[in-house]
Amino acid sequence: MHLDYLLFDSTDEPGGSCSFDALASVLPARMPALCEEIAAVLGWAHRSFGAPSAFEDADGWDFHLQGSGEHDEPLQMDYDFARNRVVMPPPRGRVTIALTVSGSPAFASAFSEAFAEP
Repeated sequence: MHLDYLLFDSTDEPGGSCSFDALASVLPARMPALCEEIAAVLGWAHRSFGAPSAFEDADGWDFHLQGSGEHDEPLQMDYDFARNRVVMPPPRGRVTIALTVSGSPAFASAFSEAFAEP
């Protein structure tokens, strides 16, 4: 799957797990497209590996999503798995989003394949 806003860097963790970190900063007009990418990534993880589980099983995964507004004010945001969408108040000004997705070695391998950069 091609991503325009989320470019992930990976970090190997002790025990074989892996974390993928992305940071994106957009103006309000681009937030819907960025939120669609976040939903695509988290929706893929949920469909492929089940609910986030903080690595409780061999194929576990988890995520951390946070955002801040133009003047570094924190944004209340979350991901609604039932509706496959990011939930947040309408942005005012530039928004910076940080997304970390972590998982088992099996998750990391599948994630790398699904979201490989061209």
